[in-house]
Parts: sequence; C-alpha cells; structure tokens
Amino acid sequence: MSLIRQLWLAVVIVMALAFGGTFLLSTAAARTYFADQLTVKNIDNVNALALSISQLDKDPVTLELLLSAQFDAGHYRLIKLEDPDGKVLVERRNDEQVQTAPAAFVSALKMHIPPGIAQIQDGWKQFGTLTLESHDQYAYAELWESTLRLLGWFVIAAIVVGAVGSLLLKTIIRPLDSVVDQAEAMGRRQFITQREPSTIEFRQLVRAMNQLSERVQQMLKEQSQRVERLRLVAQTDALTGLSNRETFVAVLDQALQRDDQAASGSIVVVQLNGLAELNREIGREACDQVLQRAAKHMLDSIREEADVWTLSRLRPAEFALLAPANTDALKLAARLLDAAELAVDRADNHVELRLLSACSRYEHGETRAAVLGRLDVALGQAASSTEVLVQAQAPEAEEGLPTDLESWRKALLTAIDGDGVRLARFGVRGADGNLIHHESPVRLRIGDQWLPASRFLAWTARLGLMQRLERRVVQIALENLARELISLSVNISPESFCDADFLHDLEAKLRSAPQLASRLWLDVPEFGALRHLPAFRAFCHALKPLGCRIGLKHAGQQFSRISEFHDLGLDYLKVDGAIIRGVSDGGAHALFLRSLCTVSHAIGMQPIATGVGSRADIPTLSEMGIAAFTGPAVGATSDDSA
Repeated sequence: MSLIRQLWLAVVIVMALAFGGTFLLSTAAARTYFADQLTVKNIDNVNALALSISQLDKDPVTLELLLSAQFDAGHYRLIKLEDPDGKVLVERRNDEQVQTAPAAFVSALKMHIPPGIAQIQDGWKQFGTLTLESHDQYAYAELWESTLRLLGWFVIAAIVVGAVGSLLLKTIIRPLDSVVDQAEAMGRRQFITQREPSTIEFRQLVRAMNQLSERVQQMLKEQSQRVERLRLVAQTDALTGLSNRETFVAVLDQALQRDDQAASGSIVVVQLNGLAELNREIGREACDQVLQRAAKHMLDSIREEADVWTLSRLRPAEFALLAPANTDALKLAARLLDAAELAVDRADNHVELRLLSACSRYEHGETRAAVLGRLDVALGQAASSTEVLVQAQAPEAEEGLPTDLESWRKALLTAIDGDGVRLARFGVRGADGNLIHHESPVRLRIGDQWLPASRFLAWTARLGLMQRLERRVVQIALENLARELISLSVNISPESFCDADFLHDLEAKLRSAPQLASRLWLDVPEFGALRHLPAFRAFCHALKPLGCRIGLKHAGQQFSRISEFHDLGLDYLKVDGAIIRGVSDGGAHALFLRSLCTVSHAIGMQPIATGVGSRADIPTLSEMGIAAFTGPAVGATSDDSA
C-alpha cells in the first residue's frame, strides 16, 4: 500500500474515532438537555394551565375550548382532564410520528420524559386532575439534524486534512522518488548521483546512495586504469609508447576483414636510414631520444585522429601509420615526413639521417602480404633513388563501379531511395552455440553488383548520406523483426547519432513498435561514442527506456575511458578483433583481455568477441569471460534482402 493510501486510511480512522467520540459525548449531553427541558416544560405548562382552569367557570364547553386551544398551540402528545373519580372529562391526543429521524436512531437514544400532572380546584373542593405530555419527536428530529451536521463537518474536515496531507506528503517524499530512480538506475548499470534533500532522514539516505554510486564509479575507474596498464604492456612499444609490431599486424588483419568504412584506408611507412651509424656516433641513449622525438612529433601531427588511426613502431628505425577511411595516402605521408624531420633536425650528431617514406591504399579483402609487399617495394624504390617519398600503386578498382564523387552520389541515392538496400546476417552465438542475435551489416546494389559495406561506406560518409542510409537500414531491420522472431543488430555511425533529426525519427519508429524494440541491438563504434560523448549520452537516454539494447563496437583500444559511460547502462561490448588475436598463446594479451572481461561483467556489459577466426579459440575466450562470439569461425547465417 502506498504512503498516500496509508495517509488517507489513517485520516479516515482518526476522523472516525473523533467523530464517534464527539457524537457520543455531544449527543448524550443534548439528549439529557432535551429531556430536562421537556420535563420542565411539562411541569410548567401543566401548572399554568391548571391555575387558569381553577379560576374559570367549570362548564364543559369552556373547558373543551381552553384545552383545545392549548393543545393546538404547544406541540403536545397528550392533554387530559380527569375528575376525582378518574373519569375523563376532556382529552386531546396526538400519536402521529414525525419521520425526520430513523427509528433505529430514536430507539438508541430513547428519552424517558415524565408527564406534567397538576390538581384543579373549584373553591375549596378538588375539581379534577390535569395531565400534560409534550411531543418528544421534535427533540429526536433536532438530535438527528445536529448529528448530520456533525458528520458533514467531520467528512469535510477529513477530505481537507487528507488532501493537504497528501500534498505535504508528496512534497516531503519527493526525494524518495529520486532515491528510487537512483536505485533503478543502478539496476540498469547507470551509476548516477542525486542532489541531497533538506529533509534530514532522506538526506542521509540519498548521501548513502550517492556514496555507493561514487564508490562504484571509483572502482570502475581504478579497474579500467589497471586494464589500460595491461593493454600498454601488451600492445605498446616500451621506448616510444606507440603500438608495437604485433598490434599493428593484428589491427591491419582486422581492418582488411572489416565490413564498414574502416575496411579501406591508407598505410604510411616512415624509415630512418642511418640509425646504426648514429647509434655508434652519439650512443644508444641519445639515439633513443631521437626516436622518441620522432615518435612524439608524428603522433602530435595526427593527434585529432589518434583514437581511430594506429601509429606503430615496426622495427627499431621504422614507423607505420594505419589510417582507416583516409583517401589521400600521399598527403598523409607528407605530413608524417614533415613531423619526423623536426626530430632529425634536432639530433646533435655528425651522421646524416635520411628519412624515407612509402604509402599505399588498402582495400577490403586484400591480404596482409599483398599490402605490405607493395609498401616494401615502394620503400626500396625510395632508398635506391633520390626520392624520399614513393606512393605504391593502389589496388585496381572493380569494374562497373563509379569512379568520381558525383557518380557515387547518383548511385548511392538510387540504391538508398529504391530497393537497393538489404541486410546480411552474421550469427552472434554464445559458448553453447545458441544464437543470441544476428549482426546485420548493410549491402547496397550499385549497378548490377551487391556491394559489402566496406566498398561504399567511405563514399557515403564523404557525401553526407550516412543518416539517410541508416534511416533506411533501421526501417528494414524493423520490417524483418516484424516478420520473424529474431534479434538483429545494426550499426549506428557517429554522423547519425549526433544528428537530432535522425534521433527523433529513430525514437518515433521505436515508440510506434515497442514490441520490436527489445529485439533491436544498436552498435556504436567506441571511438565515435567517446569523441561525441554528450551526443551519445543523449542518444542512450532517449532510446534505452524504449527497450532496445545499445553497445559499443570495435571496443577495447580506449578501455581506460570506460568509466565515462558509468551512467548510460550500456548492454554489451563487442571487443575489437585485433585484441582477440593471439590470446590463445597467453602472455600479456590474454591477461589484458581477461581483465577487460572482468570489468565489463562488473558493470553489467556483456563482452562479445568479434573476428573470431578459429573455433578452437572459443573455449579459451569463454574461459576468459567472453560471453558470445562472432566472426569467420561463427559464419554468416544468411544474406536477406529487405
């Protein structure tokens, strides 16, 4: 029972007790008062009437007229005149009942009023006896009306007290609603704090809840920092702080298999020739400082994209940059060369360091050997000539595809606005093999070909058509969910969740189909969520209450910032395939992944491994805490059209 109902029940009980007590006391007093007044009236009236008759002639007509006049004027039940022998000379009686008070009420408050009796004299002789009784029904009627007035007053008072009490109670317990919201948010893995109320008792409760939430946040922050230290040990070069060769290779392999706009991009290699001679000339420590400065300047030159691009140290004097979705490899290589030149110019030595660079585009579906082979050839050309920068020949474009920006615009709009959009399905399964949901990357029909997302998303983003495409993707996903009892996940890009119109449209679609929202999973890239955190926060707060699930995709590279999502209640974490690779061999990679899974489970986020290449890895990953798997080892389930 709610506090409001309990308050009303208490008011009703209290007012009923008060009314009962007041009724008993006031009615008893009034009953006694009326009885006394009627008794006095009977006595006074009978004596006055007897005295008047004693002074009059005693003829029957006069007596009849006098007693009738008195009876008609005085609300009497009985006036009777008897002679000394008991013979009735005159009698007037009114036994009619006044029906203004219920019989039960009259019976409960029965008054016993003695009649008035007086003797009438005729000179020195007794003429007769006069008896007079007043009608008591009028007293009962007055008692009943006063009882009704008393009851009405108590009812009005109860309503007023209950209403005012309810308003005051709502005001007083309003902080309790905030505490309930905070507790429910914790149940949804949203660790928020509330403003402390002025009420002392509630202030203590809210303070305790806030302290609990802050402790969880602090624990999450400490755990994520611990995981970040493990990631640095596993993935970074100890001298420069850049990614190491193993990490670069894993990221490249994963990029070549991805099915989004990051599946194509640019690779740049920068090499410092003459480092061995410089080491002999100035010593290892000074040489290391040159490498550190070179790494710092190159990293500073790409600082705005450092959360998406991967800058690595491949060999002692060789650096490489992987830039997904970048379309101008030559310009990017020139930027890195200029940054590295700053470090070389500051080297206090007598050995000339020659900077060489090679760059190339890479495309989805290529092999790592093919991409790195092109770069090695280009780097060899730079070393054997006067050039310092050589661009390798890009992979040949597929026939039948647009070749310029305007052609791509027309082709994309034709596919999006027509029937050229469909969703593939790749199973996401638990360790027991049960299907959890389908990943549904988009496919577009360009000309006569159905292209994977990796072939057109970069052009879509460049032309500003991502929101338009993803509106269509969500619509198709909801149509599929309406036809089949399945769960689907679709990708939501930063361009879309930052757009207020897109969010409004998506919210309206989910509100109109609440039975489907719980089976829709929304994948948001980790880098985009962190880069546009306020917009992502608004995205989660708008859609989470509708029942859909929201999680991070390609996650783990910036896990140290996971505490920034403490109040969003994210449902899952799709760990980037580059982190999954090599964990079966143990070492720092396995320890990092295990810690990542521990923290994810602690805040209620289901860790899902992506890019799983071998079914033999699944038991190991499951033992580390991975809850579900997707990738080549799990396979595609279908390629359904809209």
